[in-house]
Amino acid sequence: MNGRMPKQTLNDKVILVTGAARRIGAAIVTCLHENGARVAIHYRGSANDARNLAAQLNGLRADSAAVFQADLLETATLPSLVSDVVEWGGRLDGLVNNASSFYPTPIGDITEQQWNDLVGSNLKAPLFLAQAAASYLREANGAIVNIVDIHAVRPLRHHAVYGSAKAGLAMLTRALAKDLAPHVRVNGVSPGAILWPEAGMTETLQQDILRQIPLERPGNPADIAGCVLYLLRDADYVSGQIIAVDGGRSIGW
Repeated sequence: MNGRMPKQTLNDKVILVTGAARRIGAAIVTCLHENGARVAIHYRGSANDARNLAAQLNGLRADSAAVFQADLLETATLPSLVSDVVEWGGRLDGLVNNASSFYPTPIGDITEQQWNDLVGSNLKAPLFLAQAAASYLREANGAIVNIVDIHAVRPLRHHAVYGSAKAGLAMLTRALAKDLAPHVRVNGVSPGAILWPEAGMTETLQQDILRQIPLERPGNPADIAGCVLYLLRDADYVSGQIIAVDGGRSIGW
């Protein structure tokens, strides 16, 4: 006996990742699948991307990925989303709340629809998904990982609603870690400059952001996926924590 803990594994564990068809969500799904998990790929509108990703993963390992469509703003449908995943997988070991709306809301032009969308996707949906999944996760001694944002702590100009929603998600992460203990661990990952938004960010602004990063470069989706993997698979004694994956940017800018 060398006293070492047995190596943790995700083999055959079922993990639901929201907003998983593209970008960071797809990287998370791919990483978890590479490490043995069966992955439930949630999408809202990116059906082709979701189906193509599932087909690719099922080509590597049969019946290891499935797609699930839902509008997360429709709160009443979230228990059905979770139960559909459990019906497919037979269990639920992990929930990754990745789906997110992100766009500027300058003061003076903010609408209630923008509030409902940004708070709904970034805070309300993670809460009600966690609530729907809680009994299954308790049974599996599972875990939740919320994708937060470094701007939950340091505001981004013209993003008051988004930042407030992510700040709420940070608090929700800590609250759920208390409320779902001891059987469910809950943690968060706060990305920095990983993927630039698909619209609305100038080259000048991108360069300004890069100058704020001690490592002097953006990250990539695999950086976030690796941290999610750690929190789901390896971090047996970690709960209520939010890890910044940002090249050091959050230490001060």
